[in-house]
Amino acid sequence: MREYVVAVDIGTGSARAGLFDRKGNLLARADRPIAMNQPAENHAEHDSEDIWAAACAAVRSAREEAGIDAESVAAIGFDATCSLVVRDRQGAPLSVNRAGEARWDTIVWLDHRALDEADLCTATRHPVLDHSGGVLSPEMEMPKLMWLKRNLPQQWEKAGYFFDLADYMSWRATGSIARSRCTLTAKWNYLAHQDRGWQQDYLERIGLADLIERGGLPEETLPVEGAVGKLTTSAAAALGLGTECRVAPGLIDAYAGALGVLGAFAGDPAKLERQLALIAGTSSCIVAFSKEMKPGFGMWGPYFEAVLPGLWLIEGGQSATGALLDHIVRLHGGGRQPSADTHKSIIERVQQLRALHGSDFADRLHVLPDFHGNRSPLADPHALGVISGLALDSSFDALCRLYWRTCVAIALGVRHILEMMKEAGYDLDTLHVTGGHVRNPLLMELYCDVSGCRVVAPQTPDAVLLGTAMAAAVAGELYPDMAAAGGAMASTGKERFPDPTLRSFYDRDYRRFLALQRHRAELEAMR
Repeated sequence: MREYVVAVDIGTGSARAGLFDRKGNLLARADRPIAMNQPAENHAEHDSEDIWAAACAAVRSAREEAGIDAESVAAIGFDATCSLVVRDRQGAPLSVNRAGEARWDTIVWLDHRALDEADLCTATRHPVLDHSGGVLSPEMEMPKLMWLKRNLPQQWEKAGYFFDLADYMSWRATGSIARSRCTLTAKWNYLAHQDRGWQQDYLERIGLADLIERGGLPEETLPVEGAVGKLTTSAAAALGLGTECRVAPGLIDAYAGALGVLGAFAGDPAKLERQLALIAGTSSCIVAFSKEMKPGFGMWGPYFEAVLPGLWLIEGGQSATGALLDHIVRLHGGGRQPSADTHKSIIERVQQLRALHGSDFADRLHVLPDFHGNRSPLADPHALGVISGLALDSSFDALCRLYWRTCVAIALGVRHILEMMKEAGYDLDTLHVTGGHVRNPLLMELYCDVSGCRVVAPQTPDAVLLGTAMAAAVAGELYPDMAAAGGAMASTGKERFPDPTLRSFYDRDYRRFLALQRHRAELEAMR
């Protein structure tokens, strides 16, 4: 009897596979690294064949570890970063690398080569931008596609398929060119709430009039509660699964995480509207749902039915959070590498110093965390980070002070996003956190005390995989819809409430944070 599902999460540096039972219990998990090429500043590339191979190896390993028969797996789902996969008319990899290295056929989500193209999209002021906060990010697919056409025209002419990475995975699994409503609505300026999702006049204005035909893109999309098809014989063999295994429509990784922590509320929209998901790792995404369309400047969305039927999704984000802490360690750590042990030793020392100095610890240090641009709420991909208050001190304790204040800055950035969401009409009081930051006690404390929200950390070891497993459970007909799957598979969570004695302290920090943003803008404006 088919009682199990497999979830695959394609991150920035690895492919992870988890095998779940119908109650949402993670029975086994396996990880495999994936390669990334960074040939120039703002350029980052993947090899999609390497990604597929890593995912297949991880799935085989997880199933073997769980000791589950291949025919017992009802469905598999894929989530991935917003990375652009380019294939030729025969479906073979097509290089996106300036030097023409054949294996690099995927532009990674964090690649910012298309900054100029993103600015051109924003300058159109087309109504599609109402669903991207009025500004288009270079992390979205349209600027990347424009860059490809403008800079590698010979590759554009050879192209036959353009995929968001999650859709590429379902294509490899089934042979179907169907695209997920989640990926196209969130990352391709596709308007799922309109009769015709593609806006041809917009495509013409940004020089992509031939995109639909060139990229093998369908007019319609598959809802997350649907199914793409069954595994092909070759895909089943590669994954170590049966050919009756169904494949769920792909999910953007952050939205899989949102589903993983908020799935329990999928059947109760009124309660769901008070919940936020913070998916925090290399970067961070804040996701909320609404029955009504509530746009806000600097927010991604609202996206209709990007995850749940009949509901709008809006997202705020920080382009570098975990990556920023790694950067601080490399930059100021005297040769230290940002390993798990290094972070642990810094966090332990920070706690000791805080106990010694109290709330005055490092309070003259101030950081703006926009080292890779400001995704939300300023929507400025050109923004740069700021550190104010450094002394002539290169000791380990000096690193700890800067690390602590960078953590504070990340949490203040989340508060800034939440304030703007409230102005847009979102009445939110509970923050569900998942991702790598759950293992950082400084950030978990700060997310609660700085935002003033109740914070919930799920008991599940991987909410992103769990969200993808929920979608797979619906595709595999273990449950009739996402509300049923979410209610049955959701994890309990550990709650934390803000410390009211720290409110005035962090209110002052927030005022300083906003002042530093204003000063940065003044400096930038001087000529």
